[in-house]
Amino acid sequence: MWDNHKALKGLADVLLFASLLMVLYASGFWVTHAPVFPVKRIQISGHMKRVTPEQLRFIAEHELSGTFFTLDIDKTRAAFGKLPWVRDAQVRRRWPDTLDIEVDEHVALARWGENGLVSVRGEWFDAASDEALPVLSGPAGSQKEMSLMLEKFREELGVSGLKPATVWLSDRRAWRLGLDNGIRLELGRGEVESRVARFASHWKETLAALPYHIEYVDMRYPNGFAVRMPDYRAPAASGKK
Repeated sequence: MWDNHKALKGLADVLLFASLLMVLYASGFWVTHAPVFPVKRIQISGHMKRVTPEQLRFIAEHELSGTFFTLDIDKTRAAFGKLPWVRDAQVRRRWPDTLDIEVDEHVALARWGENGLVSVRGEWFDAASDEALPVLSGPAGSQKEMSLMLEKFREELGVSGLKPATVWLSDRRAWRLGLDNGIRLELGRGEVESRVARFASHWKETLAALPYHIEYVDMRYPNGFAVRMPDYRAPAASGKK
């Protein structure tokens, strides 16, 4: 082999190429990991009402590590996603030293029983709020369906001036609606929107005019409804002489 000039030249070329690759790799590694390329600025945008600057600053100071090139984008997104009111965070590098973070915040629609909140997108999230919100109670995984139905109930109740306070959905798919004036509507299964609309159409002129406390209204009748009034007493029948 040592007498074969072509083989020696080929080996030399291979070694030279390998050396160049090693130099390029080392240079690239140094460039991407060198402290001369730190992230100097973090630009945060998004319409935020619940996420505070202090929370964002804490994440930036304690969770983010690496240079402009080595900072893990997915890990950074996950770090900001730990904040209770953050639904999502989009992270982008901007040359030469800036990290752009766009925060998408949850907007609460209702409470989910006693455990967390449901957003306007029908997503459950674990956060606290002192806002007066309706309460949803139903089977696991029904948050999206119930949030959509809550909006429909609000629309159907518009003419009555009443608002949903509590919405229940049973395992058998039966609906019950609690109103902000304390009245409960039994809606059952199927055609629940039309039943709420029928109640709303009779509320002001008929039900609200009754001189009794109304506990609940059963709307499961096809052409009418039944009213439970605990303090109502039927007049005694008068006998004829």
